[in-house]
Amino acid sequence: MQFRQQALAKLQSPEELDLPVRLARPQGWLALAVTVVVMAAATVWALTGSVASTVSAPAVLTHGQGSYVLQSPVSGQVTAVLAQQGERLAAGAPVVKVRTAQGDSMVRTVAAGRVTALAATIGQIVRTGTAVAAVEKVAHASDPLYATVYVPAENAASIPAHAAVDLTVPSVSTQRYGVLRGHVKSVDRAAQSAQSISAFLGDSQLGEQFTRKGRPVAVLVSLDRSASTKSGYRWSSADGPPYRLDSMTLASGSVKLADQRPVDWLLP
Repeated sequence: MQFRQQALAKLQSPEELDLPVRLARPQGWLALAVTVVVMAAATVWALTGSVASTVSAPAVLTHGQGSYVLQSPVSGQVTAVLAQQGERLAAGAPVVKVRTAQGDSMVRTVAAGRVTALAATIGQIVRTGTAVAAVEKVAHASDPLYATVYVPAENAASIPAHAAVDLTVPSVSTQRYGVLRGHVKSVDRAAQSAQSISAFLGDSQLGEQFTRKGRPVAVLVSLDRSASTKSGYRWSSADGPPYRLDSMTLASGSVKLADQRPVDWLLP
């Protein structure tokens, strides 16, 4: 009871009523000001800012018209291979001679291009429709290379026109020469099947490889040209590799997607 009476007496005493009351210390005001500034900056960024993102996908360097698989129109035995891998041929040029029951028959190119692969060998028995060669449709040595990037279908709608693309080429040292620069030329909105990819690239294995995780969308990338590099294209380094690039070179493409708003506001 004694302690309770003392406490009540202290509360009833007016001797400290004229002392100023300290609401907060200076350190507290500083922390409050910093918090307000950070919240204001976050609000402004949420309203006006954007988030940049990219999508990485397998790619291959080709000429713009792609390739085709040359098939034998007859059944018989291969008696001569008249073309060499890497050779550039005109349309209708003989590639393979096949001996049939009716006599010798020539397997000729369908369109002008460069032989990228030969599947036929002398003495081989072929049937109608057997693949004997892969031909890339390119008429002149100066025709530019493009990159075809096979991105997941769900990312296709987020790729803007002329989006920047960085291409990593495994055969080129990234630490020394950097990455190959390019920009999106077109986006094929239809998903690609293994068969359509194989037909365009002239390689059935690549068709299967690029569709293992689903049917992708083909993004055609125009490579930035440069007169100061040996390859003829622009790299993130000053010079790039001291040699030219070949078609059907595999790469990995990083495509910049459209900027995303951090906050989606729902309007009434």
